[in-house]
Amino acid sequence: MSQSVVILFAGQGAQKVGMGKDLAEAYPSVRALFEKADAAISGYSLSQVMFEGPMEDLTKTSRCQPALYAHGLALLEVLKERVPGLKIAATAGLSLGEFTAHAAAGSFDFATGLDLVFQRGSFMEEACEQTRGAMVAMLGGEESAIRDLAAECDVDVANLNAPGQIVLSGSVEGIEAAAAKAKDKGIKRAITLPVAGAYHSRLMKSAQDKLATALAAATIQEPAVPVVCNFEARVVNTPEEIRSTLTSQVTGSVRWVESMQALRAQGHVLFIELGPDATLAGLMGKIDKAAKVISIKDVASLEAAVAELTA
Repeated sequence: MSQSVVILFAGQGAQKVGMGKDLAEAYPSVRALFEKADAAISGYSLSQVMFEGPMEDLTKTSRCQPALYAHGLALLEVLKERVPGLKIAATAGLSLGEFTAHAAAGSFDFATGLDLVFQRGSFMEEACEQTRGAMVAMLGGEESAIRDLAAECDVDVANLNAPGQIVLSGSVEGIEAAAAKAKDKGIKRAITLPVAGAYHSRLMKSAQDKLATALAAATIQEPAVPVVCNFEARVVNTPEEIRSTLTSQVTGSVRWVESMQALRAQGHVLFIELGPDATLAGLMGKIDKAAKVISIKDVASLEAAVAELTA
């Protein structure tokens, strides 16, 4: 194929029990990659948690982050095998998915990225246990009204996922107050999210500081293809920029709308989402209906995508 694609990687919350199992059974390269991940992480079998759960274990931040990272790169591995002429023009990933995007682009190797996301997940899990945090999705409101509400309730804007879909994060008290006042700000619905803590808020500061140390010690190089970062919604190139933006992202806002708009402004039309669900395709439908997103999550969707890409 001659058409270039942008590869998008899933964030935390997309995990599903059974993720990657059929891929490992069908492709030796995926089995090898998961075996490498299992050997690198001590204390438990990552692939077993991915394949068999239980969901309670897979949802733990310290486990779902490496699981999603390994799953996304496994999908990319087999996609490249099946479509040898695939031209990757750029990569991006939602929150945790940004690490997968960097690994896909060559900013760091598989093992380095796996270690970073395992540490990131562990640091964030610790921060959740040390604080009383929550998150709420605000649906159908104006961004300015939601930002005003966040300021009034002393919470942070965590995710700008799509027009009319913004997530706030912070103390339990602050999030409860924001949810209670949402309708007064013209927000249609406020949905409290089933999460362990306040991701992308100031309550993750301890995790951010620890991750900064881990990133400083990691071998990072200039990516082979452009990677759009969440924190500044722009392409980052140098190891210094990559370390800085991946660190800032832990407490900063995920500017997904602007990130996708930046890629569309560069003329990119075709996107491939790699992850256990089709969340990013759904968000793109709200951001820019002219963009096409092919979601790949398992062997069946991979086969369908290969047929479409090689037609």
